[in-house]
Amino acid sequence: MKKLVPFRSVLIFGGAGFIGSNWAHRLLTTTDAKVHIFDNLSRRGVHQNLRWLQTETRDSERLKVTIGDIRDASSVQRAVQSATEIYHFAAQVAVTSSLDDPQLDFDVNVRGTLNILEAARKTGRRPFVLFTSTNKVYGRMGNRSLISTATRYRCIEQPSTSESQPLDFYSPYGCSKGAADQYVHDYSRIFGLPTVAFRMSCIAGAHQFGTEDQGWVAHFLYSALQNQPVNIYGDGKQVRDVLCVEDLVRAFEGVRDNVSKTRGEVYNVGGGSDNSISLLEIMDEIEMLTGRRLRHSLEPSRPGDQLFYITDSSKIREHTGWYPRLNLNQTLQQIYRWWKENRELFPSAVPAEETSLQLRSPGLQHVPEVAS
Repeated sequence: MKKLVPFRSVLIFGGAGFIGSNWAHRLLTTTDAKVHIFDNLSRRGVHQNLRWLQTETRDSERLKVTIGDIRDASSVQRAVQSATEIYHFAAQVAVTSSLDDPQLDFDVNVRGTLNILEAARKTGRRPFVLFTSTNKVYGRMGNRSLISTATRYRCIEQPSTSESQPLDFYSPYGCSKGAADQYVHDYSRIFGLPTVAFRMSCIAGAHQFGTEDQGWVAHFLYSALQNQPVNIYGDGKQVRDVLCVEDLVRAFEGVRDNVSKTRGEVYNVGGGSDNSISLLEIMDEIEMLTGRRLRHSLEPSRPGDQLFYITDSSKIREHTGWYPRLNLNQTLQQIYRWWKENRELFPSAVPAEETSLQLRSPGLQHVPEVAS
């Protein structure tokens, strides 16, 4: 007798972005789930991501797209009605933009998240809700003792960060994502919604249109390939761990498949110590991979920047068995292959003087960005 598979109606806010489109593709190609993408299409590359999904989808009736804004509570309410699972990736994603317009940052990240949670609560069906938060909720973590070497900072005591790290919101972006993070957590405790929050480090992979403010690994690689200089804020010894998006979507599967254990939990999710690297070191990796040296200039550090952050993902591994499978070099190779296959989507190189001016004066978008 054939085993019945529970019906899945998956709603992805920010589903045309980098993470959202990779998750939608995984669902459409490996499950029978119906996928509903809700996105305001404000970020670069999202139209290409939608075309990719539509091309890859064999059963077009399983993919639905709504152009909408999470600040519009009525639109969110309508979208949520039939969802059995909700993935919330839509956000204002840049610290710099939050400094320029804290009100917009709050409206998108806090009010938009509350709209989604309220819509989910009011259905009365308690759909599974996963929210992607950030390591920025831990603030600068300036109390750690760091050693400066030639290419990176090292932390002897507590080299990786677990969920026990005290919250310390820093910058409007840190405040808005932190507030949203706590709302998601509390809606499980108070209203019984099966929510999960991921506090993520750097995510990278194919279909990522990296920028200076978000998606820095891809931004560095593309800039080197196009002979475009970048600004580095600080001395370049800052350390981050990098997680491939393929491993991230497996983490989504892990917490959803183990919801009886993961509901109401917060998880730090990242590549860990084995996939940690400094800004200076990744330039060497890019040169070895592509033969192109990234040109850069050093600028003063930005507010709230962490000098050292490596994820301790032992909690999610204990609860789901998940761990990263792809290393940093494999992730870079994946991005490089995708760039070579899609070079027409990227602007040609421009004179160094013009690029430097553009990087120093980024324009402010007056619509919420979709996390990518």
